[in-house]
Amino acid sequence: MRRTAAVVIAVVATLALGSGVSADRRTLRARLAADNEVPIVISAAQGEFSAKIDNEGGAATITYELSYEGLEGSVTQSHIHAAQPGVNGGIMIWLCSNLASPPPGTQPCPPSPGTITGTITAANVVGIPAQAIPAGDLSDPLEAIRTGNAYVNVHSTVSPGGELRGQIK
Repeated sequence: MRRTAAVVIAVVATLALGSGVSADRRTLRARLAADNEVPIVISAAQGEFSAKIDNEGGAATITYELSYEGLEGSVTQSHIHAAQPGVNGGIMIWLCSNLASPPPGTQPCPPSPGTITGTITAANVVGIPAQAIPAGDLSDPLEAIRTGNAYVNVHSTVSPGGELRGQIK
């Protein structure tokens, strides 16, 4: 009886993990705070990022919402980076920008308090050669997000390196 139950549990777990559906249907979140930046920033600013990965129909997409408030400077840009907690990594995906020459299709960042929403596709991946992440391929960013090795940050005129940061979980 125990052996049968163990086999059933193993099969169910294998099917759930192998399909990727259950992992991709959950909501991913990041709580953005100034003290998550590396090095830390002293600011009362805060933010939230939530996202859902959709693998239905072949090509994966990420639908997201980013909200922030209380920034001490004007918002300049926001991205998803590849790196583990406490380490700075390269930009994989631009979420918004008020810079002169952002990647094509990048939406403007609203002033703080602000909220943006969007859908990320493979075309949004700018790539990081130094981290072996190719442009135009969403598989590596998805792997970084799923394993907790991606973070969102919001840059401002007061903190050009980033005023807010949160690890995606």
